[in-house]
Amino acid sequence: MILFKMAVRELLTHKKRSIVTLALNTFSTALFIFANALNNGSHNQMIRSSVEIYPGYMQVSNRAFEDNPSYEHLIFDAAEIKNRLMRVEGIGVSAARFEAYALYSTDKQSIGGMFTAIEPENEANVSRLKKSLVEGEYLSRDDTNALYLGVELAKRLGVGVGDKLSFISTGADYSFAADNLVVKGLFKTKLYEFDNTAGFVSKRYFDEVMHSENMATQIIINPFDVQQIDSLTQRVQKVLGEEVKVKNYKTTLEDLILAMEIDTIFGYITLGIFFIVIFFVIGIFAFLSVYARIRQIGILRAIGTTPAQVIGMLLIEALILGTLSVGAGGAVGGYASCHYEKNPIQISSLVDLDTEEYAKQYNMVADMNLPAEYNLTNIILEMAIMMFLNLLSVVYPIVMINRFTPTEAIRYV
Repeated sequence: MILFKMAVRELLTHKKRSIVTLALNTFSTALFIFANALNNGSHNQMIRSSVEIYPGYMQVSNRAFEDNPSYEHLIFDAAEIKNRLMRVEGIGVSAARFEAYALYSTDKQSIGGMFTAIEPENEANVSRLKKSLVEGEYLSRDDTNALYLGVELAKRLGVGVGDKLSFISTGADYSFAADNLVVKGLFKTKLYEFDNTAGFVSKRYFDEVMHSENMATQIIINPFDVQQIDSLTQRVQKVLGEEVKVKNYKTTLEDLILAMEIDTIFGYITLGIFFIVIFFVIGIFAFLSVYARIRQIGILRAIGTTPAQVIGMLLIEALILGTLSVGAGGAVGGYASCHYEKNPIQISSLVDLDTEEYAKQYNMVADMNLPAEYNLTNIILEMAIMMFLNLLSVVYPIVMINRFTPTEAIRYV
């Protein structure tokens, strides 16, 4: 108890030194927590955007379709597959799709693009197509020749909501398929290449004109818990058998995941450098602070204070300052992480950047937001790391100062 009182009195006696130490450690902790939150948040945002716009978290397809995407390798009993999926615990909803290509034609021009059948109600729960509506209406199950079109493709075709166009394609039985369509709605996912090529119709109508009843090129699955997606993928594969292949986004977006892993490695290197800088800054300041008190510690030693008690007093000082500064820094960093998770930083407002043109050039989602990730477990871990660095930074000066004899310490200038 006496050592604690001595440590508190010392901190209050040298208020400027204590305040500077508190400010330095608080800033370092807050910056560390917030930088890590931004790094994790940006990665999660990129994955969510890429997955939820259209590809989906899990896909089921014919095993041979990936290597040879032809009508010979479709899912030929989509209803049975979906019935089996309903019995698998952990699956939220599934949606069948049939992806084909068509030539869209107006009076002025013809352009090729995706012609895809979706189950509108189920699709709304596995992708952002419905949420991306910008004009008109989203599709419904009973729509006949209604077309849901990407805004960029609509611009190229020169059509808008309510306009008519025709399509020509090849049916699932390799027959000739053609009909007139009416644009019911326009969507904008902000992924330029997708908005520039994609058109969707109700699967019920698609099956009639394309002769694809109960067929699908893929079935998209939305899991309840994305964190358990690997184990869920294995369970679904076991239930459906080896005739189909079950993949999750870690496979379908393998290049993106690899890029994220590489970026994470560089992030760890950056954090490592950050740790080293923080440690030396705090360590140097602690060294100077302790060495400024050599004469004082020499007097304490001369009146009977043991080296262990001196070490205990200095460690208690570091513990008090560390607890206060890391606690304050954790609160500031945690608040900033929570705030910017709900209100992402708008990159385009920080720099002079044409986000639309930038996204088109690199085929990125033109939503230039930078969200943070509020993760209480990570914040507590990061606070523990900073606390450890604070305590570690005073070890060397404490060891060095205890090498002085009381006489040497008193005479130290």
